[in-house]
Amino acid sequence: MKIKDDFALRKVADSYVVVPVNSLTLDFNGVINLNETGAFLFEQLQKGIEKEELVEKMLDEYDVTREKASADIDLFINKLKDADVFE
Repeated sequence: MKIKDDFALRKVADSYVVVPVNSLTLDFNGVINLNETGAFLFEQLQKGIEKEELVEKMLDEYDVTREKASADIDLFINKLKDADVFE
């Protein structure tokens, strides 16, 4: 999975937002707000990694069980799919 190049992650104050850039500025209305964990996952997905590698990176970064990480990643990925941010 890989995030489209037309989305950029930015830190604004203590929050993270995903905004459209380039040609998507006309087609995508709004922004996506993320917490720190969401921003971490988004950055990894920009690199094009698959879910299993994403789970491993989350386990390395956060104190969470494999089951919880996997479930949270599934939820996050589904929300990003709904927003049509994947290539």
